Amino acid sequence: MGWWQVNADTLARSRFLLSPLAETFAALKVLHAGAGAHPGETAWLRAHLPAYRARLAADPVTALLVRSGLGRDWIADFLTPTPRDGESFEAGLARVRAAPPDAARAHLRRSLAGPLPPVLDRDDLPDRAARLLTHVWEDAVRPSWPRRRRVLEADVIARTAQVSRGGWATVLDALRPGTRWLGESRLQVNRHEYPPREISGAQLLLVPVTPQTGWVAWEEPDSYALVYPCAGVLADGPDRAPAPAALGALLGPARARVLALLATPLTTTQLTALTGQSLGSVGRHLRVLLDAGLIERRPAGRSVYYERTAAGQVLLDAAPGRTPLKPES
Repeated sequence: MGWWQVNADTLARSRFLLSPLAETFAALKVLHAGAGAHPGETAWLRAHLPAYRARLAADPVTALLVRSGLGRDWIADFLTPTPRDGESFEAGLARVRAAPPDAARAHLRRSLAGPLPPVLDRDDLPDRAARLLTHVWEDAVRPSWPRRRRVLEADVIARTAQVSRGGWATVLDALRPGTRWLGESRLQVNRHEYPPREISGAQLLLVPVTPQTGWVAWEEPDSYALVYPCAGVLADGPDRAPAPAALGALLGPARARVLALLATPLTTTQLTALTGQSLGSVGRHLRVLLDAGLIERRPAGRSVYYERTAAGQVLLDAAPGRTPLKPES
């Protein structure tokens, strides 16, 4: 297994951040795999996979670059620069394009675990990768980026609250398969047999993406990133948490739907987008649910997030046909 040695200072400096480039690369991985992890992702693939495959069919060099760079156990490092706080897609892409050609070829040999195909022994690999990422961003990610960003923000809010309740170990254990806190200042980052890394004193970045994938990246010796799939109802589309019919009869279908969606913190704007209800209607539902003690509100910067309370969860679980959630261990 691969693990990093950290210390208290590393954990204290840890932070969550969002990255349009990481989201785009995660989308590229889904397009490359050609299979969705849930119905929402499958529908997204139906809309965008034909154009992606047509582009690669017309450019076999870039197609081979993608297959080589997305190795079975290792991703070519120049494709995944370590995310930076507040960085735009264009700024992150510039770092991909600026990768030295010799380094790009070396990274590909590492991901292939063998020699570089002769057709990839060329200097324009970073530019080709940047052009493909631009296509994925423009065609498949940017149109939905505002909604994706809200999904990711909700995930960060929920995990930040989890840190305050149970500490960093509880969050790191649940980021993605293969990631867990081993104790003795050791963080397992994947299941691959790689030498441990000493990152004590560096900044640990936790970067959510909406596709169900993840990877690690670093800029030695100062910055290390864990990219992980976000959790919550929004990650799998708005239909993942339908309101039970009995709860709809009690509260009204629209209000029950709002309660069902609040398994993770959401803003009024997010709920409006998910439910299709007007902003005023969502606001009235939230006020009733707040007054009943079924949800709570939490300010975060300029936003206010709403989340189910224990009483709201009990009411939801008690509805006929609903499987109660297991308590956290």
